[in-house]
Amino acid sequence: MTKNEQKFALITGANGGIGQALCKTFTEEGYEVIATDVHEQPTESLIFSRYVSIDLNKLVESESYATDRTNEIKSLLPNRELHALINNAAIQILGGVDSLTRADWNQTLNVNLQAPFFLVQTLKNELEACRGSIVNISSIHAKLTKRNFVAYATSKSALSGMTKAMSVDLGAKVKVNGVAPAAIETEMLISGFSENREGLAKLNDYHPTGTIGEPREVATTALFLANSNTRFLNGEILEINGGIGNCLHDPD
Repeated sequence: MTKNEQKFALITGANGGIGQALCKTFTEEGYEVIATDVHEQPTESLIFSRYVSIDLNKLVESESYATDRTNEIKSLLPNRELHALINNAAIQILGGVDSLTRADWNQTLNVNLQAPFFLVQTLKNELEACRGSIVNISSIHAKLTKRNFVAYATSKSALSGMTKAMSVDLGAKVKVNGVAPAAIETEMLISGFSENREGLAKLNDYHPTGTIGEPREVATTALFLANSNTRFLNGEILEINGGIGNCLHDPD
């Protein structure tokens, strides 16, 4: 593969379960994957071409830090072309209106909403140079949520709205879509049920498919959206929720 044939994808939150699946899927499709995460080193199982450690909260709060990190990313693009930007990184700080601190609220919005915006703004020229694609990983919580998810749900709802607005702003030069998963089988989710296996079984049963989703299903959907063959699919949020978004549940 020559430099002119190379496709580059930037994937944030690469060390997590969905992030690893994204990196693997895009690599298998022939992309040179620039993986980023807050950790200094990639996890051993991560498949990638280049790794850049980025603290997205700091990227929002410090312009000098943001310039350093994005310049490092740009230096890894030989033709200054970025074919896919996958805004996957997110944090989930639980708490209600009475308990969330100002720091909790700001950090959630910084990582889940503002960092994706500033990455797009900074890398806009590189995306436009090859009519690239942006895929924002939203959540079922953008539409359906529960107690103590007020910060997370707000950030994901705003991310979905930003996705639609960006598709209008960027027009024909950059395609912008989103993916909104429901429960996905990651280590983080499973560990949350370590002492409640019955609850995990119920979570599977709540979905009409009889199971929660797998990280690869999010990754293959993101790849589909990033594909240049789906140019007319723009400004949409694809929901991957096993049908649970169509269900009403009676009280137990």
